[in-house]
Amino acid sequence: MFSMTLADRYELIHDAPPVDAYVALRTDAGLSPKTVEQGAAAIAGTWFFCHIRERSTAQVVAMGRVIGDGGWYFHIADIATHPDHQRMGLGRAVMDTLVARIQDTAPANPYITLLADPPGRRLYEQIGFVETAPTVGMRRS
Repeated sequence: MFSMTLADRYELIHDAPPVDAYVALRTDAGLSPKTVEQGAAAIAGTWFFCHIRERSTAQVVAMGRVIGDGGWYFHIADIATHPDHQRMGLGRAVMDTLVARIQDTAPANPYITLLADPPGRRLYEQIGFVETAPTVGMRRS
């Protein structure tokens, strides 16, 4: 597996960020805004969470989480990097950490999914994710 060392200015934390930081980073990174109540529920329902903060400011600058049953199904969500910290390998570090946690703790052959917006597709493909066509992701509107 690819492994990247973070610059000294960053710290990777194997836990959820504070809910206010979670909500703010989603918005700052261009993901759909969520309320504090929604953020608290998301954090509580997470199988594994990691985030990266800048050491000098303690600002949460990247994050991602895994939801799933802990047995065979795992879904990666909320991959976000603050725009001021993009293109520094933080998204890759988050993704590598999430996938490694699944592979290290789940039973053999876990099914790992994510929904890929255009900005993240190249990163996800580099890590080994492929389109599931003809299966199509769907949501209730």
